[in-house]
Amino acid sequence: CLLHCLCCWQNQKTKEQIESLLQNGKHKELRDRLCCRLTFGTAGLRSAMGAGFCYINDLTVIQSTQGIYKYLERCFSDFKQRGFVVGYDTRGQVTSNCSSKKLAKLTAAVLLAKDVPVYFFSTYVPTPFVPYAVQQLKAVAGVMITASHNRKEDNGYKVYWENGAQITSPHDKEIIKCIEECVEPWNGSWNENLVDTSPIRQDPLKKICDCYMEDLKKICYHRELNVQTNLKFVHTSFHGVGHDYVQLAFKAFGFQPPIPVPEQKDPDPDFSTVKCPNPEEGESVLELSLRLAEKENAKVVVATDPDADRLAVAEHQENGCWKVFTGNELAALFGWWMFSCWKENCSEDADVKNVYMLATTVSSKILRAIALKEGFHFEETLPGFKWIGSRVKDLLDNGKVVLFAFEESIGFMCGTSVLDKDGVSAAVVIAEMATYLEGKNLTLAQKLIEIYETYGYHISKTSYFLCYDPPTIKRIFEKLRNFDAPQSYPKCCGIYNILHVRDITTGYDSSQPNKKSVLPVSKSSQMITFTFQNGCVATLRTSGTEPKIKYYAEMCALPEQSDRSMLEEELQKLIEALIENFLEPDKNGLIWRSA
Repeated sequence: CLLHCLCCWQNQKTKEQIESLLQNGKHKELRDRLCCRLTFGTAGLRSAMGAGFCYINDLTVIQSTQGIYKYLERCFSDFKQRGFVVGYDTRGQVTSNCSSKKLAKLTAAVLLAKDVPVYFFSTYVPTPFVPYAVQQLKAVAGVMITASHNRKEDNGYKVYWENGAQITSPHDKEIIKCIEECVEPWNGSWNENLVDTSPIRQDPLKKICDCYMEDLKKICYHRELNVQTNLKFVHTSFHGVGHDYVQLAFKAFGFQPPIPVPEQKDPDPDFSTVKCPNPEEGESVLELSLRLAEKENAKVVVATDPDADRLAVAEHQENGCWKVFTGNELAALFGWWMFSCWKENCSEDADVKNVYMLATTVSSKILRAIALKEGFHFEETLPGFKWIGSRVKDLLDNGKVVLFAFEESIGFMCGTSVLDKDGVSAAVVIAEMATYLEGKNLTLAQKLIEIYETYGYHISKTSYFLCYDPPTIKRIFEKLRNFDAPQSYPKCCGIYNILHVRDITTGYDSSQPNKKSVLPVSKSSQMITFTFQNGCVATLRTSGTEPKIKYYAEMCALPEQSDRSMLEEELQKLIEALIENFLEPDKNGLIWRSA
């Protein structure tokens, strides 16, 4: 088996990694690398770059694409007429001779060698461009090579279906089966030069970029204000793909271009100016942006993550400090804005009952509160934008209007041109919102307080613990399912009484008459939600892409409960009880998230 693996590998660097482990007697590591295969998580296939079947490398990308080819050939009789989209970010690793562009070329080679037309972007693009291109070009599917905001060692393989949404079950499971049937590279699969020579390869870059920027104007409601504003914005692309595209988006809305952070403007696979390339980490990773904004007297900073599908926002306050908004806070602003703009611009016969907003179940319930008061529909999905994208497509196909969707980890979908989170469109929408509010003598932070006072404070806190031992993670969740007795969930957490428990892993929901969860069961991950008598909702779940146990807690108050400090104190005490009683970090050897 090992000799066969070495014969398959044509990447000298990864082949040497396996040979070195063999020569040094590192049999356990060899087993770990070679005896399990990548599986689809909340964001496709994602892992470290390097040698092994559970790593991202030339061979596993070829095998994955061969499996996808086999599955798509079965699903679509017109596969070879409609074609396939391939995009990539700017990641790379010298030690394994892996780069996103090289892996994208190999993805294209597998398909081109089988006479499948491939729309291969000639340069790096934001992740949202791939699902957008799949729909615009009527391709059967698409792949984006990216690990988004993960550490620099990682890469990934994100698959989009013909509807422009990330694949969900059963497609993911069927593709994995097909991959396992196609592990031997086919003739032509290694020929990455095919993208330069094949007559059935097209470059969709100009068409898709032009169409995307034109479509973006559909959610621009105050162009005249944008043209006239003196408000300045700073943008950081976090060493990734976002710079050129955010500049074009601002131009499409009539703005002057945002001021780029020079040290982070251009692609750098080492992400050399940040400790981690995740803008969600807050002020510590936004340091260069904030200092530049102070120097340029810019009031708002927008930060796209390396593949530009997520957005962080910071605003300078009157006290001289910066407020970095959480994903849930930004969602409150986006939700208010998108509904207000729809209301002002809709036709007289438009029915608010036809309007929808969506969020993942671990995200803030603020959209639910707005929906209840304003009369539109709010729906929840499982974590991961793949579930949102698929549900939005269903709603659109049934004549519904979807204004906005989000996940708390700074992923936002404004409008429905892209059925995935999109940091480029979100950046320019927040800029227009800030411009409009400035005309009303309001800041984003002040408007947020107004929203909470109108619809009820929704105060949330999200964090995580690192755990590199899967059996420990499983033990923590199994204890919660057998807390005081077998098959018995906890009835309280310290002094806090639990009203309902929902376990997405097993499909149990105590709030339902039949005790079955309305959301689909997801046996491949751990996720339990507790609803407390005091109005707090808390979820514990494992990450789909990293070795983390995450917790999400939110105090959902009524509009008349306006003592924010009291609500924050209550939430903090409950989180402490949750950690102490349910996670037990000292006992389980969990590593606290670094400040």
